Amino acid sequence: VQLVESGGGLVQPGGTLRLSCSASGFTFSSYGMSWYRQAPGKERELVAAITNGGLNTFYAEVVKGRFTISRDNAKNTVYLQMNSLKAEDTAVYYCTRGFRYNVDSWGQGTQVTVSS
Repeated sequence: VQLVESGGGLVQPGGTLRLSCSASGFTFSSYGMSWYRQAPGKERELVAAITNGGLNTFYAEVVKGRFTISRDNAKNTVYLQMNSLKAEDTAVYYCTRGFRYNVDSWGQGTQVTVSS
């Protein structure tokens, strides 16, 4: 199982970023996928999740209405579109295999920094 995140970076408050996670080594379309994040000094938290077919999604309350998770099973890729970013969204974002808390593999993470 390999999960490789990309798309992180520095963005101003109110800005947007799209994270991508390229998956390999397993049948991507058979698994739900989730994004987690960990801010400095804080515990890792679930941000968003999507079922294997993409029909059902879950969002943490703090990102609901601002973030959108999606996937392209033909490209073995899951995305996290992040709009209206806030300073408190600053964290390392991780792609995981599994839906919500039932995850078993993690990517290396990508840093997102929201700052003026």
